Amino acid sequence: QVQLVESGGGLVQAGGSLRLSCAASGSAVSINNAGWYRGNQRELVAGISRGGVTNYADSVKGRFTASRDNAKNTVYLQMNNLKPEDTAVYYCNADLFRYSTGGPTLSNYWGQGTQVTVSS
Repeated sequence: QVQLVESGGGLVQAGGSLRLSCAASGSAVSINNAGWYRGNQRELVAGISRGGVTNYADSVKGRFTASRDNAKNTVYLQMNNLKPEDTAVYYCNADLFRYSTGGPTLSNYWGQGTQVTVSS
């Protein structure tokens, strides 16, 4: 079954750090473009292209870093200098290539979400 599996959330004090991971599972899949979102409104926090080009919301620039390991089919979000207002459920979203005898197909998937709580 193809899915995105998130990990790495938790409780941290203000000023602390967390790293979120989002791994694509399933056979013959690879992550194309991906993004990290948060909250019920699914606010875009960071995006990363297949080639590693990143973009960030103004609220997290200089504190968050998106990265990826294509060999592990995993994208990451390193969050430093966390603030209480960063508290939210964080979701990974990605376009996944699935390779079959009929050729590649591209579909969009969401991770299950992981809670990040920053205490003041």
